[in-house]
Amino acid sequence: MILVSACLVGCRCRYDQGTKEQAEIVDLIRRGQAVPVCPEQLGGLPTPRLPAEIVGGDGDDVLDGRARVVNRAGEDVTAQFLAGAREALRLAQAVGATEAILKERSPSCGTEAIYDGTFSGSTTPGAGVTAALLRRHGIAVRSDENWQATGDRRP
Repeated sequence: MILVSACLVGCRCRYDQGTKEQAEIVDLIRRGQAVPVCPEQLGGLPTPRLPAEIVGGDGDDVLDGRARVVNRAGEDVTAQFLAGAREALRLAQAVGATEAILKERSPSCGTEAIYDGTFSGSTTPGAGVTAALLRRHGIAVRSDENWQATGDRRP
C-alpha cells in the first residue's frame, strides 16, 4: 500500500483549495493500491488557509524542536503540522503502507525541497514535517515529481 498526498488525487485540500492532480497517482487509488492523506487537514488546519513555511530548518528540525512552521501572518502552526504528521503516520501504519508519494515543496509533504521560510517562492533542500516523520519510521518517501523516474512503482 502507498500513502499519497491527497492533493495529487484531486482533493481540494491545499492551502488555496487547489489541487495538483496527477492521473497516474489517481490510477493507484482506483486500483486500491494507495490511500490519500492531507496532513495539514489531519492536523486541524482549515481549507482554505494562509500559506505556511518552515522557519529555521526543515521537517527534521521541526520534529526535533529546532525549527517551527509559521503562516504568512506570522502565526505559529507547528503544533498542527506535528499533529497532522503523527496522524499521517498512524494511517500509514494502519494500512501497512511501505512507501509514500508526496507533493514536493510542501512544508508537510516536501521530500527533497521545501520553501525556505521567506514566503518569496525560494526553495531550500530538505523535507517537510510529514515526510521526515515517515522516513524516521522506515517508510520510503518519494516526490510526486520523480516517483516514476526512480522506478515505476505501479504494481
